[in-house]
Amino acid sequence: MKAFNDENFLLDTAAARQLYHDYAEGLPIIDYHCHLIPEYVASDHRFPNLSKIWLEGDHYKWRAMRTNGVDERFCTGANTSDWEKFEKWAETVPYTMRNPLYHWTHLELKTAFGVEKLLNPATAREIYDHCTAMLQTPERTARGLMRHYNVEAVCTTDDPVDSLEHHLKVKNDGFEVKMLPTWRPDKAMAVEVPADFKAYLDRLAEVSGVQISRFADLIQALQVRHDFFAVAGCRLSDHGIEEFYAEEYTPAEIEAIFEKVYTRGEKLTDNEIKKFKTAMMVEFAVMDHDAGWTQQFHYGAIRNNNSRMMAQLGPDTGFDSIGDFTVAKKMSKFLDMLAGRDKLGKTIIYNLNPRDNEVVATMLGNFQDGRYGAGKIQFGSGWWFLDQKDGMEKQMTALSNLGLLSRFVGMLTDSRSFLSYPRHEYFRRTLCNLLGTDIEKGLLPASEIDFIGREIVAKVCYGNAKEYFKF
Repeated sequence: MKAFNDENFLLDTAAARQLYHDYAEGLPIIDYHCHLIPEYVASDHRFPNLSKIWLEGDHYKWRAMRTNGVDERFCTGANTSDWEKFEKWAETVPYTMRNPLYHWTHLELKTAFGVEKLLNPATAREIYDHCTAMLQTPERTARGLMRHYNVEAVCTTDDPVDSLEHHLKVKNDGFEVKMLPTWRPDKAMAVEVPADFKAYLDRLAEVSGVQISRFADLIQALQVRHDFFAVAGCRLSDHGIEEFYAEEYTPAEIEAIFEKVYTRGEKLTDNEIKKFKTAMMVEFAVMDHDAGWTQQFHYGAIRNNNSRMMAQLGPDTGFDSIGDFTVAKKMSKFLDMLAGRDKLGKTIIYNLNPRDNEVVATMLGNFQDGRYGAGKIQFGSGWWFLDQKDGMEKQMTALSNLGLLSRFVGMLTDSRSFLSYPRHEYFRRTLCNLLGTDIEKGLLPASEIDFIGREIVAKVCYGNAKEYFKF
């Protein structure tokens, strides 16, 4: 019987263990998509206790706690103490077995704090006090944890109207870890609620210095901010969409739609919304291409399903799920709209429904372009509900069968937590186990293990991302 969470965790074969320990373990981390709070890095934030760094804002844990019968006040309640919240989480952990939270929890405790005991009600107080004490040391501040995990670069998620003051401070401080912004312009195409859209564009006009009265003004204002992001080190955009938009439109139609929603404040039809979103996505893609950026598309989530809890807590609180959209034709048409103009730059596509793995994996090959180097169009790593062992294995298997796993840019945290870096370790162990199992079965030659380690494992875990993004 194998031990839990030891040095060979998730590594089932001798070849897997060799690949991980000789080629993957200890590589720097390039976390090219996350939701860290930039202010925390700028101020080198010190977390007062384990709950603040581990439970606050973590909707993964909140979903598990609610499912385990924990009252909402122990998840998001303002008048519940941090210890009480942690105590309820500790009660929940033993019941998360076979959920990735069980693995992540114990990997994070071990790698960040040296805790190898299992978290449960009997060990909760000891672990809480031990970790809280460590969080008061310089080695476990926001920056200290990034150093501890050998992080080379992180890309946060930022709105075009953001000042990026914290990114600039981190750069000016000379902090050795690059913290770069990512352009996330979702609100600039969110025309479903006219009043909200107008309020956002008024703010955009203010920060860009461009008076917005026509669609062309909106694009100019966004270009001003895009240029500002580039100066601050931005090299990626990110778009959170339910599905791809690829409607036929004319400039006159888009100008009329803009005038209707922005100037007159009228609600748009479904067809008008899709046309406008298509036009915006094309404009964003052209900006990214011309700036040499990589565009990312996270698609397929149904958000804010529980309207009562949305009204009570707001978005991103654990009430989202996998959507069921027909995407292949629209995805293909959108990418072709750009490729036809030779404006399709580096692109990463993340699906949330695992049913779409093969759809995305085959779509990549339609638009690869050697002028951009290897792997121009990327199948993004298992995202959100899929960033666990089974989801990552299925994503890498689809990519292997239908593309080139060897050119994959690898894992990211997609997290708000400074304790989430072990997700990279989890991914690296899973990758090495996949390849090592193939070697043990004779599906890959054992004589090529050094090539597999150097040219596939080390590059998927680190080298490909470094070459692809060129931070």
